[in-house]
Amino acid sequence: MKLDIYLNYAGNCEEAFRFYEQYLGGRIAMMMRHEDHPNPGLPEGFGKKILHAHLDLGGAALLGADGPNAEPMRSADVSLTVDTVAEAERVYGLLSDGGQVFMKMEETFFAPRFAMLRDRFGTSWMLLAAPQK
Repeated sequence: MKLDIYLNYAGNCEEAFRFYEQYLGGRIAMMMRHEDHPNPGLPEGFGKKILHAHLDLGGAALLGADGPNAEPMRSADVSLTVDTVAEAERVYGLLSDGGQVFMKMEETFFAPRFAMLRDRFGTSWMLLAAPQK
């Protein structure tokens, strides 16, 4: 059994996935556009938007698509654990830029750094630096 995360975007899936690939070290394994579907049935001008994307990131698959009625994530987060405080602070700076911070990055009782935010693409994140042993 395998569990993947599927994110829905209102038109900026490609921009988000290319950002995650470049700055989080992911790798886009596949990106298909709505115009590639034999029967797209979407609003005019949506053909170049993403029908399905697959990003390998940190040993997991992040999947996504653009949909005309997609809304920012609510009541769910993508949880990203990094190895060091420095990496957590770097990623926090990238993801929080233009986004909305719910809990600023700080030391907690369970991790040397933890934050909760929604990035500028509408994806909600829990970001933490793994506790050092």
